[in-house]
Amino acid sequence: MKRKQRREKLVAEINITPFTDVILVLLVIFMITTPLISQANIKVDLPKAKSAKPPEGAGQTQIEITITREGPVYLDGKLVTRRELRDQVNDLHKNNPDLNVVVSSDKAVRLQDIVDVIDSLSELGITKVSIAARAEES
Repeated sequence: MKRKQRREKLVAEINITPFTDVILVLLVIFMITTPLISQANIKVDLPKAKSAKPPEGAGQTQIEITITREGPVYLDGKLVTRRELRDQVNDLHKNNPDLNVVVSSDKAVRLQDIVDVIDSLSELGITKVSIAARAEES
């Protein structure tokens, strides 16, 4: 008698559960660290003020303009030229007339650079402008 040889089918499934777990953990890590990286790259030594307090207007659209000691200007953490700054802020102001702007500047920046930025904002009709400062320790 001849025996029929049975061939067992090879199971070629890949278990992707561990792979999915790793990808989700990496996604969470990147989501948490990305905002911190953009903030940490721009080094600004804010001036001190006795009346320094967090900006008001929670829930409203707020942008941050940062002027570094070397002179470059950043809009929400992205390097821009003065012309690009004006154009992008103008677009944001058109979409949201109640726009709040926080100007962060290193204490060693020339006053003229700060005045130029605030003057540009004023020409665009933006009235809600704050200047960032560090609270003075008592």
